[in-house]
Amino acid sequence: MNDDIENGETLHGRVKWFDPGKGFGFVVAETGGADILLYANVLRNFGQNSVADGSEITVEVQETPRGRQALCVLDITAPAVPIQSGLSDLAEFDPEELAAAPLEPARVKWFDKAKGFGFANVFGLEEDIFVHIEVLRRSGFADLQPGEAVGLRAVQGKRGRMAMEILSWETALARNED
Repeated sequence: MNDDIENGETLHGRVKWFDPGKGFGFVVAETGGADILLYANVLRNFGQNSVADGSEITVEVQETPRGRQALCVLDITAPAVPIQSGLSDLAEFDPEELAAAPLEPARVKWFDKAKGFGFANVFGLEEDIFVHIEVLRRSGFADLQPGEAVGLRAVQGKRGRMAMEILSWETALARNED
């Protein structure tokens, strides 16, 4: 995709890497050329604090004296990660059952990337929802911040409710309006 835009162009590519701690990362355009700098504030304007490496991404890009830079994120598609990878509890659920689970508004209680898991709370419910890093990656995120608003789909697992999909709050709202 290469549509001209007022101060740049729209490019489709893949996230090379993104480090929320550093506040930036890089995108490789499918058309080639120099890497595209992606700042955390541009990603936050899309409604996410992080993005998983390998995610497909569509960005509005501007050429600057220091190189290409993303001005706006238009779309993110999570990388293809098999449902069985990393979390055996996911393998026992039918993909249609997972897709039919309601989208619930939630806030991240805490998430520890080094441990590979965390918890979220659905608004109005006391029960915590377990969030595994593989679900996070499959949903296109690299990390979550405490207090971050998200939409999630959860199912009852062996040890309690588990998130099966995480969406940015803005994406969750848009999907509920459709």
